[in-house]
Amino acid sequence: MDFDQFQSVIERTYGDRDRARGVPSTVAWLCEEVGELAQAVRKGSPERQLHEFGDVVAWVASLANQMGISLEQAIARYAQGCPRCGSLPCSCA
Repeated sequence: MDFDQFQSVIERTYGDRDRARGVPSTVAWLCEEVGELAQAVRKGSPERQLHEFGDVVAWVASLANQMGISLEQAIARYAQGCPRCGSLPCSCA
């Protein structure tokens, strides 16, 4: 599944509810999920880490949907490596 497909699934699954919640609340939920991911990275099992990575990506997709942002377009800036120096691997100082 690519990011456009994933955003579409998230939109069809949670779009109405997420828009009713609004952007500020979605950002708050995303921050909470990032905190849970940080905890899982430090102390969690691989299964828990996988779960939390999925949650973070889902909340990013929800926020992008609410703001009319295509994640495919957003990640395209990294398609050739570092968007600042253009190198792969990055050679920024």
